[in-house]
Amino acid sequence: MTLAAPKVFVAVQAYDPVSLAGITDLLRRQPEASVLCDAHPDEADEADAPVVPGVMVVVADAIDEKTLIRLRHIQRTSTSRTVLVTTDIDEQKLVSAAECGVAGVVRRSDATPEHLVQVIGTVARGEGHLPSDLLGRLLEEVGRLQGQVLGPRGLHFTGLAAREVDVLRLVAEGYDTADIATKLAYSERTIKNVLHSVTTRLQLRNRSHAVAYAIRQRLI
Repeated sequence: MTLAAPKVFVAVQAYDPVSLAGITDLLRRQPEASVLCDAHPDEADEADAPVVPGVMVVVADAIDEKTLIRLRHIQRTSTSRTVLVTTDIDEQKLVSAAECGVAGVVRRSDATPEHLVQVIGTVARGEGHLPSDLLGRLLEEVGRLQGQVLGPRGLHFTGLAAREVDVLRLVAEGYDTADIATKLAYSERTIKNVLHSVTTRLQLRNRSHAVAYAIRQRLI
């Protein structure tokens, strides 16, 4: 016997009541989803929700600054993963949404009940979803940003510059500050400043934590 997948607890936020009512009603008709709250985002009282939603569905016409503020607020204050249902989106706006923690994107024109519930389930499992035509364009945009914006400044999407990676690689190999300074032809003060900058900027606890971060990012 095949066991039914557990329901995903979902909350819906939208800036206009028509969209809010429409998406909420759509999801309430799906056995795979359980809608917890359907308040306007500026009026929602999280204390009223009996269960923390696994997925927050945000409905917006466009990824403008107002929408980004809402997405950042969800990212800071909630453990919910976010699905964005939007009309207008391109690769640059997609990068902005991803920076705000959006894990799934659905165009309104594609938001059939079956597809939306499928995306919600995918995001709830810790995976991500993008419209297929946007995926390739997003990769191109990431490459452009790395090559034209971050690369010339010695930065990477991982948040580490090339010099920082070099220092952490030597730390991982067991060298102390003096040895690293000699190998890289920097002063010991510079090496200490590099390590302090990395741990502070990325909110890491110490050198060991910074090395572990670099390993997880497959930089060393």
